[in-house]
Parts: sequence; C-alpha cells; structure tokens
Amino acid sequence: MQKVTMADVAKLANVSKSTVSQYLNKRYEYMSEETRRRIAGAIEQLQYRPNVIARSLKQKSTATIGVIVFNILHMLTTQVLRAIEDMCQQHDFHVIVCNTDDDPEKEKKYIDMLWAKQVDGFIIFPTGKNVDLYKRMIEARLPVVFVDRTVEGIDVDAVLLDNERAVQLGMHYLIEQGYKHIGLVAPPFAPHVIPRTERINAFRYALREANLPIKEEWIITEQVKHISGRLDALLQRNKLPEAIFAINDLTLMEVLTFVKRRQLTIPHDIALISIDDVPFASIYTPSLTTIAQPAFEMGEKATERLFMQMGGEISPQMFRLAPKLIERDSAKKRGDKGE
Repeated sequence: MQKVTMADVAKLANVSKSTVSQYLNKRYEYMSEETRRRIAGAIEQLQYRPNVIARSLKQKSTATIGVIVFNILHMLTTQVLRAIEDMCQQHDFHVIVCNTDDDPEKEKKYIDMLWAKQVDGFIIFPTGKNVDLYKRMIEARLPVVFVDRTVEGIDVDAVLLDNERAVQLGMHYLIEQGYKHIGLVAPPFAPHVIPRTERINAFRYALREANLPIKEEWIITEQVKHISGRLDALLQRNKLPEAIFAINDLTLMEVLTFVKRRQLTIPHDIALISIDDVPFASIYTPSLTTIAQPAFEMGEKATERLFMQMGGEISPQMFRLAPKLIERDSAKKRGDKGE
C-alpha cells in the first residue's frame, strides 16, 4: 500500500502543505473553521499518520518523556504515574514507563535506551546506584527530576514525602491512644533508599522522645515475604508488640496476611497503622488508620519541574510534601489489657 503523505492531504483538502503542517502543529490563529474542517476530513478519509520521527527531528523534540520507577506495584508509584500522564496529556506529550525492580543494571539499560530515543526529559525513582550515569545526564543538560528519593552528590530537582513528619504523625497518634510497646515493619535497611532510612530513623527518634522502649526484636527490617514469618515467631513466644507501624503498603499487606492467618483481632490483639492510604483502607474491617502520601501532588510537581527545565535553566530544588493522617479504627484507643 502506497504511503499517504502530507501532500496527499493538502491536495484533497485543497490547501497548501504548509497549511496542513500548521494544522498538525495546532497553529490555528489564521485558519478558518472551514479550512480546519476540510483538513480534518482529508486526514480521516486518507487515514493519514504524520511521520513522528521526521517531525521530532525538525522540531528538536520527540514530545516524549521517560519515567523510570523502581516498583510499579507500589501504590505511590501508580498514583504518581497517573498524575504524570495527566499533566503530559495537557502538554500533548507522551510517556514511556520502565520498571527497574530496584535493579541498577536494569535502570542503566532503560536510561540508555530512552536517551537513545531522544526523550525530552526523565522522571526517575532512582536506585541510587548509577551515580556516574546520573552525572553524565546532568553534564548533558538533560532535564531530570527524581521522585521519592535523592542521591548524594547529584544536584537535580527532587520531589519527596516529608518522611519524618509522616512517622511523627503516626507515632504521636499511637502514643496518644495509649500504646507504649510499638513495633515497626519495613523492607531491609538500605542507606540509599531514602524513605526507608528516614522512616526507620524517625521511628527510633519518636520512641526515644517519648521515653518508650526500643526493642530491636520489634523493629523488623526484612524481605517483605518474610515479615509474616518474623511476626509468627514473636507471637509464638508471646512477644508481640501492642501496635505495629508498617512503613508502606507492601509491608502493610504482610501484616494483614499474618493477622488473618492467626485469626487475631485489630486493634484488640494488635493495633495497626501504615504509611500509604491503600484503596481498601476505608472498607477493610476494621477500617485502617493510615498516613496518606500526596502522591498526585508529587507527580504533578515532578512534571511541572520537568517542563520548567525544558523551558530553560532553573536552579534544582528539593520539595518535601506534607503527609496527612487519616484516622479510622485500626489504631483506636486501647482497652484494658491488664496494665
């Protein structure tokens, strides 16, 4: 089948090629409604598809951004992605999403691939392990925004939750409700994973500030799939804490799995609070008290900063967005448990 060209569209619509080009680029200032209607009709009749590569070479823009996430299964990730996609639609930009599974080798391959495709900018949930590559991106003046994490020595825009404030909200609430023996569940400690590090450190600080015991056996930093087993071991020794703070949605799911399997009652047997307001939090029985991340705002801010970088030189900034405590039933005031 012979390829349909812009000249074919112009001939059928009885206009010049430059007028068709202006239409495709949405420059309608000096174009009558009748001309726009004819061009649109010709495009539809001929099933014309513009040569995106040729247009990108001419305009020096692919109208595409690359988004690299470390775990697409996280609630935060999916919500941030939705906000990015919405913002890009408003700018007639496309989004390519890549998932690294927090693997620096996969991250490097994806960055190289997207760079070769000449995307106009990157929004990255960084693994933190490709420092030299990040530096080369900055030296090449590629627009880059980090989300959820920062990387030491890399001066780019970054959009994160105020993790210390999030933990403070949760811990103050649990303590106000009368809980004194509080545990935490988290994935393994990793210095380069900023939210994890900040939340674990803030948890310890909150206990010290309240003069509450810090028991290492209650601070479970473990591969997510093994958290339930660690809680089982505590239960068998009658050593469960009164309340558990889950630092994200994936660790929350493991705690709920443990509670269901052991037929425990929340909050009577164990109270529960988590960061990330999961969709089922309000309909779970009992409803789950959570600290919500402003995920959509994070995505919007990251995209806004990226487009600002594309528009010209700006100074990199770090943005810490505020969490919100959503009080429900899973961490309500303790009843009399023999104290």
